[in-house]
Amino acid sequence: MQKLEAVTREVLKKITPTPEDRVKMKALAEELQQKTARACEEHGVKATIRVEGSIAKDTWLREEPEIDIFLRLPTSVPRRELGEIGLKIARRATEGAKQVERFAEHPYLEAFVDDVRVNIVPCYEVKQGEWRSATDRTPFHTDYVQKHLAESLRGEVRLLKKFLKGINAYGAEIKTGGFSGYLCELLMLHYKSFAETLRAFAAYTKRITIDIEGYYAGRQNEQRLLFPEPLVVVDPVDKGRNVASAVQPQKLFTLVAASRAFLKAPDTNFFYPPKTSALPVEELRNRLENRGTTFIFLMLERIEAVPDVLWGQLYKTQRALHKLLELNDFKLIREAVWSNEKSLNVFVFELEQRFLSKAKKHLGPPLERMKECEDFLDKYANADSVVSGPYIEGNRWVVMLHRKFTDAVELLREKLKDGGRNAGVAELMAKSFREKLEIVVNSETVEAYRRNRDFAEFLTSFLSGKPFWLETTEAQR
Repeated sequence: MQKLEAVTREVLKKITPTPEDRVKMKALAEELQQKTARACEEHGVKATIRVEGSIAKDTWLREEPEIDIFLRLPTSVPRRELGEIGLKIARRATEGAKQVERFAEHPYLEAFVDDVRVNIVPCYEVKQGEWRSATDRTPFHTDYVQKHLAESLRGEVRLLKKFLKGINAYGAEIKTGGFSGYLCELLMLHYKSFAETLRAFAAYTKRITIDIEGYYAGRQNEQRLLFPEPLVVVDPVDKGRNVASAVQPQKLFTLVAASRAFLKAPDTNFFYPPKTSALPVEELRNRLENRGTTFIFLMLERIEAVPDVLWGQLYKTQRALHKLLELNDFKLIREAVWSNEKSLNVFVFELEQRFLSKAKKHLGPPLERMKECEDFLDKYANADSVVSGPYIEGNRWVVMLHRKFTDAVELLREKLKDGGRNAGVAELMAKSFREKLEIVVNSETVEAYRRNRDFAEFLTSFLSGKPFWLETTEAQR
């Protein structure tokens, strides 16, 4: 307990804004509000400008400040024009700064002003519950947290955010699929401390349900039907929404495991993970060639898409390729997708083996199912694909069939030469596959590894497979 308190106290000193930080951020937020208001006037747009997010709620991290400016537009603005109007105003308000177009339910702009990340987001000015877009709830979220989150809990929220960032489970964007800042604030309202939050997740079994406003008191069955996810936090400003719906299972279970490890052996490394050092090229080559499995890398160059759209397409394509390999009997051990969002996108599949036998055993129906047996015999009794059979084994018909594909690389080349849309590949990925399909195996990836340090660090971490925080825990035993 003393070690936990000492660690959190040390981290809290680093992540809590100083009075000077607060003055600087307040001035920058006010300046951005004014610039946004002027941009609205220039474009003849009537809007209420508000600062939202962690700055407004005083839960921001000193090392990673972020300002959210919301344009609350009248409902007379057509839904299809909301994003474009917001982008036009945001570009003008942050002229001269680095700008990145993002996408949630509609486009919005991310800019970097004085090294501070700034999000300028459009929404509708509506009454609570009369939502026209997903972002309409945000001002109500801010008001709710400002009213209910005690000052003593703001540091606890900061600790939870920093912990989640450390274990790569923070951020509700598509790329991460983790915990949003608002979700962290609600968890703190419920559990009342960082340590108690971790203890709750460390004790996770099948499901965590939090309903701060008690909307579903005595109606648990209804709640379970409405929210089937393993983590449910009912939105206090919208009882029909699960704030945790964007949290992917892997991120939830990462928090569960990391919470157990931290509570057992508290360490600042959980908040400030050590940087991954890429393996020397020859060591990488040896590991890939002598691991006893097969690594297949599909390499794509630049994809023209905003990051959120890009990651949505990457994950959709990853699922399609996973299914394609499994349907053709290739056994997957691990997989991942990586992108620097600029010049390189990589799908990684680790298979038990690249090559399969030329024939496979195919089970038919049990003999008691007469109609299915007749259909099976009609299909396979004289089929060219049959190596042996049909024959009876136990209580069912069986055949040995020729495999169409015995090489995983050949399978991928054949199915992706036209882009792979029929296999479920996302549109932008399919276009890239058609233009240039690059598949490399094992140490053939060394060239890309040498060229791109970020990819090298990712692949080094992927090969290890062990979370850094597990090594931290082991070191303290």
